[in-house]
Amino acid sequence: MPEGDAVRRTGDRLDHALAGQILVRSDFRVPQLATTDLAGATVQHTATHGKHLLTRLVTADGAPLTLHTHLKMEGSWRTVAPGERWPGPAADARVVLTTDRVVAVGLRLGLVELFPTAEEPAVIGHLGPDLLGPWTDGDRDEAVARLAARPDRVLGEALLDQTVVAGIGTIWLAESCFVHGVCPVGPVSQVRDPARFLSRARQMLQSAMRTGRPVTTGDRRNPVWVYRRQRQPCRRCGTTILAGEVGEAGRERTTYWCPRCQPGPTAAS
Repeated sequence: MPEGDAVRRTGDRLDHALAGQILVRSDFRVPQLATTDLAGATVQHTATHGKHLLTRLVTADGAPLTLHTHLKMEGSWRTVAPGERWPGPAADARVVLTTDRVVAVGLRLGLVELFPTAEEPAVIGHLGPDLLGPWTDGDRDEAVARLAARPDRVLGEALLDQTVVAGIGTIWLAESCFVHGVCPVGPVSQVRDPARFLSRARQMLQSAMRTGRPVTTGDRRNPVWVYRRQRQPCRRCGTTILAGEVGEAGRERTTYWCPRCQPGPTAAS
């Protein structure tokens, strides 16, 4: 699943392509919106919150609407000039938004819904603060409180829970835990300074936003410390990297850690 930085880059591309333009055609290829016609609507802006994309429009009769999409595991948004070949099979398209200058195609989107913009808080208000959002003192304090609310919870599970903090996926889970020296399969309580931990995770996402790829080691040839490096030597101490599962039942994800640099439980593959 794309992580917060990848979703933000997608949102920025959509914003650059569509903001301020009038739709001349829309095509929703999901049952609940199959008859919806947004021709004449003006695209205001595409924002993100964690892994959620929010394309805000105003219809021809002045009604503010939000197109809410989520990439899930396989989704993407691509843009082409009118008349150009789409970058994927037509059968994969879930949303097509056309202006005089560009066609935006949402492929294999995991979620597509349209609702009045005023209802956004009811739809995404349960999410935790966005690591790539403004990150005010209030955002930081709220995220810390949500993370610390269950000190015995497995740290990796808590970090992947978007209602705690939005934007962390498996890459940033593994890499932020390594940099902070904590074990992702250990409890939340091992994090002695949650504010600093989350701030460092935010810095990693911001860096990936600028470079277009995760480089947590400072070396583009060997860009990550532990992510997907199970059974390989730790780049810091040489100890064999372990892998294990975290997450709620039925939604487990694999994470990675060095048992010497990040001491904790040892059950792993």
